[in-house]
Amino acid sequence: MAGSSDSEWVRAAVAQFEQPLLRYALRLTNDLERARDVVQDTFLRLCRQPRKDIEARLAQWLFTVCRNRALDLHRKESRMKPASTTLPDVATSDAPAPDAALERDETVGRAMRFMSSLPQNQQEVLRLKFGEGLSYKEISGITQLTVSHVGVLIHNGLKTLRVRMGATPRMAPGA
Repeated sequence: MAGSSDSEWVRAAVAQFEQPLLRYALRLTNDLERARDVVQDTFLRLCRQPRKDIEARLAQWLFTVCRNRALDLHRKESRMKPASTTLPDVATSDAPAPDAALERDETVGRAMRFMSSLPQNQQEVLRLKFGEGLSYKEISGITQLTVSHVGVLIHNGLKTLRVRMGATPRMAPGA
């Protein structure tokens, strides 16, 4: 059985990562109840792992286990519904001012509509990078892609989104 400091560590991990993992699992499963089951299973597996083995790479470990569990469910069911562009209200209440929030929501909504037309691997790495704030190295560990391939997918995805959203291309310095 885990010691009290290990129990506190797990509780802190749940507090920090439950909502991001739920959003991620929801994108992978497109079903809130399945996503909750995946996240719960992820934290149960965390409880069984020696803290010293994963503490330094906790975020990567959690997202990897969550992803693998969701993919296992997908394989088991052998079908997956198309990803939805809307999420249930699982966000925290760190909301910006209403006018800024409205503008951001409109921009995010447009980006999400365009993002749904990107290849699945580009969508996944973009969500992990910008939605969850993970590093290329962490995304590489989660997706089992090389760090450089993650970078290429992110670059190509952003480039495509910029074009589709009508953004002007960036000019090189001194051009």
